[in-house]
Amino acid sequence: MGTEENKATIQRLIDQVYNKQNFALIPELVSPSLIIHVVPEFGGHDGLRQHILDAKQIFPDVKVTIDHLLAEGDLVAYTATFKGTHQSGKEIQNTAICISRLEDGKEIERWQGATSGAPSIRQQLNN
Repeated sequence: MGTEENKATIQRLIDQVYNKQNFALIPELVSPSLIIHVVPEFGGHDGLRQHILDAKQIFPDVKVTIDHLLAEGDLVAYTATFKGTHQSGKEIQNTAICISRLEDGKEIERWQGATSGAPSIRQQLNN
């Protein structure tokens, strides 16, 4: 797959799977061997689905927006803003920097971390 197709896969993953919970698309967009390097690490189709469901339980109206999207070879780098209202009623916003590796048109690996200088979700909830 080319860089434009890889970027389109990531955009579709965020728009359709994260934001609309269209979990039927996971096998089309994500490798069953997916590993996401965060604390704690998780992966696979079931791990991704559960991660999204857990986030929706805590932040029922959460929306993820891709702010910047770049690709080279099998890597797609992007910043994503996570906005939502915590079940306590507090609104939060956090931006992450992500680098995804795609293989055969599917995300197989992702490195993800919050941007520096921004208050963490925990800090926002404690204010």
